[in-house]
Amino acid sequence: MSEDGQAKDADTLILAALNGFLQATAIQRWRDIFIEEHWQRKQRASKNPLLRKGEKFYSQSDEDGITLEICRRLGLKHGFFAEIGVGNGLENNSLVLLMQGWRGVWLGGEPLAFEVPDSGPLFFQQCWITRENCAELLSHALEVAGAKEIDFLSVDVDGNDLYVLEALLAAGLRPKAIVCEYNGKFPPPVRWSIAYDAGHTWDGTDYQGASLQSFVDVASKSDYRLVACNVTGQNAFFVRNADASAFSDVPTAIEQLFVSPDYNWFMSKGLPASPRTIARFLER
Repeated sequence: MSEDGQAKDADTLILAALNGFLQATAIQRWRDIFIEEHWQRKQRASKNPLLRKGEKFYSQSDEDGITLEICRRLGLKHGFFAEIGVGNGLENNSLVLLMQGWRGVWLGGEPLAFEVPDSGPLFFQQCWITRENCAELLSHALEVAGAKEIDFLSVDVDGNDLYVLEALLAAGLRPKAIVCEYNGKFPPPVRWSIAYDAGHTWDGTDYQGASLQSFVDVASKSDYRLVACNVTGQNAFFVRNADASAFSDVPTAIEQLFVSPDYNWFMSKGLPASPRTIARFLER
């Protein structure tokens, strides 16, 4: 084959690859647009004004917007967060607070995708979290971080979430707001949870976590009220009864707040998260 023929073949391959990339990108973008419009329809149809504030920045779905609205209503411009179960640190429920100037601690079983400075706004400890050790681990993390109380708590350990929350509340922890992952497969008033197993790992089935009603039962014993479930039916938000006046427009019936599972698809929004982006926020 001549050099001209080889060049034409190379050009053809390049154009084909570029065309395939553009088509894949277009399909991804149309999928994201469809999912966002689907979420917006659900938000508009909801009787809960908090759900209509849902927005995705660094959370898996719309949790960021709900978190920010709850904090706004509680008058929390800056505060201290604790998140238990943070993945590799590139997508979770407290990143949006870190980026707004909050300080906090992370506990999780996975290594992070970036280094956390010894001094800075964030303390991280890689550890396996159980019902037995969660209170002690968090107490140690708060001591290292120089914090006396928590304003925002997130629990997402893919299984023993209810037991971890129950243990933390029993230890006297009283954050101003709590978000926990619930299993939307079980609508209220169904009470259900996995059997406690300190070594539990999720197998990808519906044998995971606990029902919303079970979380409400546990939270209410410590004077917390359910105020929202996110649009994908995955995370439940609670505030202290003492702050109920800030949520007078939010329904109180669990049936009106419950969102059934809709998380078999996820939307990407903006550019992919980079470890370097998070690391920059940790330099202050």
